[in-house]
Amino acid sequence: MTKFSVLDLAPITLGSTAAQAMQNSVELAQHTEKLGFQRYWLAEHHNMPGIASAATAVLIGHVAGATKSIRVGAGGIMLPNHSPLVIAEQFGTLASLYPNRIDLGLGRAPGTDQVTSYALRRNSSSDAQSFPQDVVELLGYFGEPTTEQRVRAYPGSGLNVPVWILGSSLFGAQLAAMLGLPYAFASHFAPGDLDDAIALYRHRFEPSQYLDKPYVMAGFNVFAADTDAEARLLFTSIQQAFVNLRTGNAGQLPPPVEGYEENLDPRFVPIIKAALACSAVGNKETIRQQIDAFVARTDVDELMITAQIFDHQARLHSFELLAEAVGLKPE
Repeated sequence: MTKFSVLDLAPITLGSTAAQAMQNSVELAQHTEKLGFQRYWLAEHHNMPGIASAATAVLIGHVAGATKSIRVGAGGIMLPNHSPLVIAEQFGTLASLYPNRIDLGLGRAPGTDQVTSYALRRNSSSDAQSFPQDVVELLGYFGEPTTEQRVRAYPGSGLNVPVWILGSSLFGAQLAAMLGLPYAFASHFAPGDLDDAIALYRHRFEPSQYLDKPYVMAGFNVFAADTDAEARLLFTSIQQAFVNLRTGNAGQLPPPVEGYEENLDPRFVPIIKAALACSAVGNKETIRQQIDAFVARTDVDELMITAQIFDHQARLHSFELLAEAVGLKPE
C-alpha cells in the first residue's frame, strides 16, 4: 500500500509575505494530518524570494508544535551548508521536543547560488564532495555514544533520528544503498534519472541497522480541482515559476493565467514538460488514474506530494481531493 506525504516549499505568493506563507504551512499541515497523510516535510532554500523555509529547522519546530501526530521533517537539509554537528544538535532538539515524529532528509546541493553559498560561510564545492563523509559523521552523532567519541551531540546522541538520502541523480541512490538508508528522489522537478536511480538503489541496497530492505519515496506534483480545466489553470502558477527561475527572474509564486500554455514561448515548452513530467493535474478521477499509472511504473513505497498552488483555499481543496482519490483514511 503506497503511503502519501506532503512536501511544502512554504510558497510566498505574489503580494503576500513570509509570515502569511508560514501560517499557510501550519494550516496545511493541520489539514493534511486530519486527512491521513503520513508526514509533512519542509525544504531548505536560500535567497529565494518565493520560499519562506530558509530557516528549515525553526519552521519544522513551529509546524510540529501546531500538529499532534503527523511526522514532520526536512526534505531536505542541504548538508553542504552546515556542519554535521550543528544539524545533529538541531534535529536532536526537535526529536527531544517531538519524540518519534521528526525526520531528517539530507541533500548535497546547496539549495541556492554560489554567491549565496559563500554568504552562508561554507565552501560549497569542497563540502559537496565530502557529503558522504558528512552523512556518516551525522549518523554517528545520532547513534549510541562510544568511549572513543570525543565530540557528541547534546541533544541528539542516542536518539537515532531517522535519516533519509535525497537526490536527483545516481549519486544519492548509490550512497543510500551503501549506507542502507531510505531514499527520496526529487522527481517533482528533476525526473530525468528517476527510473535508473530507483533500479540502482534497489539493486545495490545493503541491509543496515536503519533499514532491512529498500524504501523508495518519489516527489510528485498534484494539482487537483473539481474540473480538469480548473486544475490546468492552477497548474499555470508552477509553470510560470519554472520559466521565471530558468530565466533568472525567480520571484514570488505568481497567480494562474488563462491560456498560459497556449501562449508560452516555444523554447520553454520542452523544458517545462520535462521538469514537471511527474505531475497529476485534473479532477479527482483524473489524478487517481495518473497517480495509479506512476505507482505502477515505479513501484515506489511512498509519494511525497507537493502543490505550488497560488490560492491557499484551492491548495487545501486539492489535498482533500487527493486524499479522497487515493482512499486515505482521515483521523
